[in-house]
Amino acid sequence: MIDCPRCHRHYTAPEYRCPDCGHTIERIHGFLAWAPDLADTRDGFNPDYFAQLAAHESRHFWFRARNRLIVRALQRHAPHLRDFMEIGCGTGYVLGGIARAFPAARLAGSELHPQGLEFAAQRLPQAELMQMDARAIPYREAWDVIGAFDVLEHIREDDAVIRAVHAALRPGGAFLLTVPQHPSLWSQMDELACHQRRYRAKDLHRQLRQAGFQIRRSSSFVTLLLPLMMLARRRAGPTDPQYDPLQELQIAPWLNRCLEFVLTLERRLICAGINLPIGGSRLVLAIKPRP
Repeated sequence: MIDCPRCHRHYTAPEYRCPDCGHTIERIHGFLAWAPDLADTRDGFNPDYFAQLAAHESRHFWFRARNRLIVRALQRHAPHLRDFMEIGCGTGYVLGGIARAFPAARLAGSELHPQGLEFAAQRLPQAELMQMDARAIPYREAWDVIGAFDVLEHIREDDAVIRAVHAALRPGGAFLLTVPQHPSLWSQMDELACHQRRYRAKDLHRQLRQAGFQIRRSSSFVTLLLPLMMLARRRAGPTDPQYDPLQELQIAPWLNRCLEFVLTLERRLICAGINLPIGGSRLVLAIKPRP
């Protein structure tokens, strides 16, 4: 069901025109635009980063390892996935990995910034891509699984996003998300990346439960590399004017392979059922209970 952003009538018409008030969803660069007034904002993320991300994601150890962890979680907990929507899909790198693992599933990706969707469309010509404000998802009980991968930390009103996801999921559906964690790791990197926060597991779990979710699985990752991460954050300094937030994407190939190997070992522990207590990031799978 679609929730009309003007009158909030629920409807199923495929032409995205409300049968009550007549409101028609406009398009920006060919993409459905549910929040066109926010399309040019730079709040929460700098859209200039999309080109660099698109160039480096497929080779960088952290993005590759996170993708494998996400896909493995979906294969384990939603093996018969019918449909999946990613909020904050960026350049479509994660969605591309899911498309390869679930070729028969209906896939959609949303992004506040249309610039990211242009990169995603090159990777995923078959996916439904849309410009959207994650705080106001225009669907009701429409998706089996919704994903948000390092997105919530960019949004000041993260509680609104979690509630909107809950409303958009079918009963029994799943919310799969990753976030950076441990506020003690806060650094200039977080500020330049437009983060609002780093999470504590207990706080994130509380927010999810208050929205009506049940926690099915929660584990840290980037655990074995946590000492290196702490060192890198301290070396950057709190106000280094020369610090480039994209420099972490540029890494020597030999080191990149070594770090990816370490995270491969870590993923095997997680997939074996071990929940790691600390780490630079956290993966959570939350379920919307059936009535």
